[in-house]
Amino acid sequence: MPVIVGSGEYTYRVVENWAKLPASMTFGDVAAIGVDSKDRVYCFNRGRHPMIVFDRDGKFLKSWGEKTFKHAHGVHMGPDDTIYCTDDGDHTVRKCTLDGKVLLKIGLPGKPAPKLSGKPFNRCTHTALSPNGEIYVSDGYGNACVHKYTAHGKLVKSWGGPGADTGQFNIPHNITCDADGWVYVADRENHRVQIFDGNGKYETQWNNMHRPSGLFMTAGKCPICYIGEIGPYLPVNRDMPNLGPRVSIVDHTGKLLGRLDRVPPAGTSPGQFLSPHGIAVDSQGDLYVGEVAEAAWPSLFPGKKMPDPLRRMQKFIRVTNRTEKK
Repeated sequence: MPVIVGSGEYTYRVVENWAKLPASMTFGDVAAIGVDSKDRVYCFNRGRHPMIVFDRDGKFLKSWGEKTFKHAHGVHMGPDDTIYCTDDGDHTVRKCTLDGKVLLKIGLPGKPAPKLSGKPFNRCTHTALSPNGEIYVSDGYGNACVHKYTAHGKLVKSWGGPGADTGQFNIPHNITCDADGWVYVADRENHRVQIFDGNGKYETQWNNMHRPSGLFMTAGKCPICYIGEIGPYLPVNRDMPNLGPRVSIVDHTGKLLGRLDRVPPAGTSPGQFLSPHGIAVDSQGDLYVGEVAEAAWPSLFPGKKMPDPLRRMQKFIRVTNRTEKK
């Protein structure tokens, strides 16, 4: 019996064991996922093979990045068949070809900026492009700001700082842009997504979410945004309902359209999550969710043995208006 999650126009069938890895290869935590123009799926993970590529049916195609990346965190697909890889362990952003050739590097490998200095980078988390090709980087764990670069990697400006007021951040964990050039920042530990114009002027924010971690926005006007929310880790509220982990789907105003949220939400059953950290949607509307499952397990299930193997990602086929929904 297929597992169906979501509701209404955002109903999905869970695909179990989608990724068909070679027998000699395993995933690390899948921190980020990208989908290219041919619906090939790029899984940026923390294993021995940092970038693992599949076709949309889960067939293994190739891997790369084995001698390049230290700690996978973010992926953004460029419009010119390039991929931007954010490495929080190496404090760098690399623009690469889809075969892994590095075209541009921003940041000094292994040399973080002073903590909370506002200077790039100290454990940067994610990268996004404006419609004009400008590069935005959320910076992230050791900083509390956003940096704007030209398409060629020249720093234009930075904004933010630690705190909970508007324009401040408490772990800016993910970032994306819409077709109008507005910048959306998943301000994780402030439980919100803050929205700015292209020069860092605060515009508004989306609330009513729990620790937004993953962020993916569709192209075009009036985009749809998919938000991976990670659940509570503290002993006092670890079992609290309605907090996640889950994936929420909102329109361009932040209005909730749907939610992938099983009961109980945390777990390894199909359609459950441990930590939805990376999200991507293909041309068919199907959803891919990468999880930092190993990192999340001890906090969600203290004292319990971790499954081996531990699931690191899931695919969800959108079944609205399809025969699969029967």
